[in-house]
Amino acid sequence: MINDDVIPRRGFSPSEFETRVERAQRIMQRHGLDAIFVTSPPNVRYFTGFDSQFWESPTRPWFVVVPLSGRPVAVIPEIGAPEMALTWMEDIRTWPAPVPEDDGVSLLKATLEGLPRRFGRIGAELGREMSLRMPVIDLFRLRDSLGSEIVDGSPAIWAMRMVKTDAEIAHIHHICTIASAAYAALPGQISIGESEREAVRKLRIDIARRGADATPFMPAISGPGGVPQIVCGPHDRILETGDILFIDTGSTFDGYFCDFDRNYAIGGICAEAARVHEALWLATEAGIAAAVPGATTDAVWQAMSRIIEDAGAIGNNVGRLGHGLGLQLTEPPSHRPGDGTVIVENMVLTIEPGMEYAPGKMIVHEENIAITADGPRLLTRRAPREMPVIR
Repeated sequence: MINDDVIPRRGFSPSEFETRVERAQRIMQRHGLDAIFVTSPPNVRYFTGFDSQFWESPTRPWFVVVPLSGRPVAVIPEIGAPEMALTWMEDIRTWPAPVPEDDGVSLLKATLEGLPRRFGRIGAELGREMSLRMPVIDLFRLRDSLGSEIVDGSPAIWAMRMVKTDAEIAHIHHICTIASAAYAALPGQISIGESEREAVRKLRIDIARRGADATPFMPAISGPGGVPQIVCGPHDRILETGDILFIDTGSTFDGYFCDFDRNYAIGGICAEAARVHEALWLATEAGIAAAVPGATTDAVWQAMSRIIEDAGAIGNNVGRLGHGLGLQLTEPPSHRPGDGTVIVENMVLTIEPGMEYAPGKMIVHEENIAITADGPRLLTRRAPREMPVIR
């Protein structure tokens, strides 16, 4: 039973991080890795709990080494040591960054070479939906001087992060609850004649007032009977009778994202848009129902795709019908043909059917769910079956 009134505590206990690292080490064993080292803010935060607005500065690289056994090691600029010491981390090694001629590379190398060598392979963020937050030339220097091989660690890292802990799911559910309430209140706050930009401004403020930490992602677009795309905007376009207003949000609580949209009819909705909206509402139901332990992401896609195709879709420029969610707005897996990911308990997924039903006219639905042993559980408040009307 989900309790929308329970606000999770910020941060996580040391035992939470111990659980994450123990699971990570079992996965590293299966992948034949002596260690992984991570550099990107979400992965650093996942293993340490460290967060900072200083991530906006690209000057200094940061490293966290997760060995095959034992506790992680932070290899970071001196400027970050006081805050890192407030986390569960004990082994914190620093250098007086920035030092462009050797910005932590030799210290990272010494840390990696000090670990027991069993497989001779170190995993790094080299692959799918990963990015390195260090100069590539420094990675080459490390690779060429290290006794072990540096390999793509992203399959192992995503195996670790795709399955959430209960505490992570509670964080995601909380931000979903906040955004759901703000979406429901929006029709009472805006009216015909206001702009897309003004609608987004009011929604952002409401989401912040309800307890969100940030809203890094809030595209919005409007158009007569549908929209041409769902990733850009808002613009200064004025909302007119007959428009559909699409707003998506990736807001955060303590680092964890929600990611779902809502559609609003301006003044009223035409019969064709209402028909498509109904088909997508039903496709969302089918996608949610299909997301059970043991099913594949392909099967979830197929459950939605059948309904969309029967409704007369002429396209869908999104390219998939949902994805993973957590410390990043979008994470693996993807609901698309050929992805093949087996859905397991404690994954958090978006269900996102969309269809273009006429040139330049598209409608998209999206909900967020957690996978339980008994099946999918909504984290968002389900969108109304009939599109809300703004007057």
